[in-house]
Amino acid sequence: MSPNKPESSVDRRWHLAQEPLEVELTDFEYALMRAFESFGRWQAECLASSARLEASGPENALLHVIRMHDRPKTIKELARLTNRDDIPNIQYSLRKLLKAGLIAREGSSRTGVHYTVTDEGRAITDRYAEIRRELLVSLLGRLKSPDASLRDATRTLELLVGIYDSAALDAVTHRRD
Repeated sequence: MSPNKPESSVDRRWHLAQEPLEVELTDFEYALMRAFESFGRWQAECLASSARLEASGPENALLHVIRMHDRPKTIKELARLTNRDDIPNIQYSLRKLLKAGLIAREGSSRTGVHYTVTDEGRAITDRYAEIRRELLVSLLGRLKSPDASLRDATRTLELLVGIYDSAALDAVTHRRD
């Protein structure tokens, strides 16, 4: 057990976690999985409140990333910024956002295709930000030092992105076909 956690009578070992570090990692991964799902639900519900639009968390994320810094983005940039490599799924989401009139496609395959938010997309992302501020940001006040807590969590998650990406590359070399 870690020095910060009291001994527990509950056995937290299972097939993924036999040693104390494995138990802590598995607990973290389980919490991360649940947080990811909660975050996706939050994004979908907040967007639905903003736009009466049924969209997944990843579709919502793409909309906001396209608007990020108010500059056009290529599909390659969108994939990189969201740490995704599932281009066909990104393309499907972009078609859905295009059909909803929230984004526009500019350019051609020769000059390069870029995506931007439309006036409607801007209005919806502004409403989303207002609802987010009222419902979500207000809850953060319950945390002790919310700025520092979020900054520390962000740094930790960014480090873990690198660790998981590195481990994924190593795993590719160990595939058994």
